[in-house]
Amino acid sequence: MIESPQSFIVSEECRKATWQNGYRRRLDDKDGWAHYASTTAKGTIALAAAGPTGPWFLAIDHAGVVEELAHPHAEMPGPGDARYAFTTLSALYEVLPKVYALAVALPDGPLEAFRDAVKDLPRTTEAERLVVQRVGQDIFRDRLMTYWQARCPLTGITDPALLRASHIVPWKDCPDDAERLNVHNGLLLSALWDAAFDRGLATFDDAGRPVLSPGLGTAARGELRWQQPIPLTDKHRMRLAWHRTHRFEAAKPA
Repeated sequence: MIESPQSFIVSEECRKATWQNGYRRRLDDKDGWAHYASTTAKGTIALAAAGPTGPWFLAIDHAGVVEELAHPHAEMPGPGDARYAFTTLSALYEVLPKVYALAVALPDGPLEAFRDAVKDLPRTTEAERLVVQRVGQDIFRDRLMTYWQARCPLTGITDPALLRASHIVPWKDCPDDAERLNVHNGLLLSALWDAAFDRGLATFDDAGRPVLSPGLGTAARGELRWQQPIPLTDKHRMRLAWHRTHRFEAAKPA
């Protein structure tokens, strides 16, 4: 099934695909699989093909990526925690950006970046602690932009200036930095939805559908338009249950 060793054409296509999607460290080749790593994303991936015209195969050894990647597994031997098959090279290219985005964010990429960025910053005064918090919030936003591929999953808006990193459990209510920087504790929402969500005027059910507060006026409800539910993991749902109880219900008019 797999061309082994890889021909020049297959090897070059694998190299281009990985280079363009964040995996630029060539590792070893084994049994027709070319292995690659990244300096910014955890785990490794491996690519293979049946020949220059495909089909193409992807192997991933990052459990968090495998858990969230919405693509059927291929029942085939090979490296990694899971393998995937693609009839065309373009189909493989469609999946690789999501693989990289998940590998950058999961499981604790933002936390590690935050600790490295603030390790020498003082935290004695309130002003100093606010500087540290701002660093964390900037890293959190950057990783949410990567995780959600710079797009509000609810509205489809992609303008960076109109996108907000929305904490599900607010920064001040998180027990530690690990929770504050966890991408599953955040949604990338357009500015209007972020304002409603932050103030407890809107939340989301377990299917990712909006739930609006009775305190919202008719005009506001009309402006809170959306295209599709937010694709959620169980980790998001756990935190949204907190939001529904502690923010949404608490904000309801008496």
